[in-house]
Amino acid sequence: MDKGKKVGVWEYYNYSRNTDQPMVVQKYDHTNNKLLYYLPVEPQTYEVEKHPGDWMMSQVDQPPIYIGGTGVLSSYISQMKYPETAQQAGVQGKVIVSFTIDTLGRATGHKVTKSVGGGCDQEALRTCQSIPNQWLAPRIGSKAVAVRYMMPFSFKLDK
Repeated sequence: MDKGKKVGVWEYYNYSRNTDQPMVVQKYDHTNNKLLYYLPVEPQTYEVEKHPGDWMMSQVDQPPIYIGGTGVLSSYISQMKYPETAQQAGVQGKVIVSFTIDTLGRATGHKVTKSVGGGCDQEALRTCQSIPNQWLAPRIGSKAVAVRYMMPFSFKLDK
């Protein structure tokens, strides 16, 4: 860290489903703003903007990546609060928030695409919008592309 800012190469770890040992999921050079390594994930299809305003389903060569991986992303998501009114009414379920990750890695255009109500939608949207813009744009070949990204937020009552 230098004056409160990350510098140098940082390794980010997460746990694998197959082992209880942490493993490197990303290496990121914060001095040069360059991804050095990421643990590949299974190919996914995204809604990709091939040309301005022209969206189509497509696979990408590099998925959208949150700098620091799912562990860092989860730390922001964990700040979500279960609305008291939803708890009292027994509202639970999964809210899906969609947004665009543009070619510069900025998340914009957040909206709820799957609702459960009871204030959960608004809380999921608020939480998603509060996540810092630390995305790396997805790529097809060497070209950065914009994609629509879906992020789930689960609301489940303890028994």
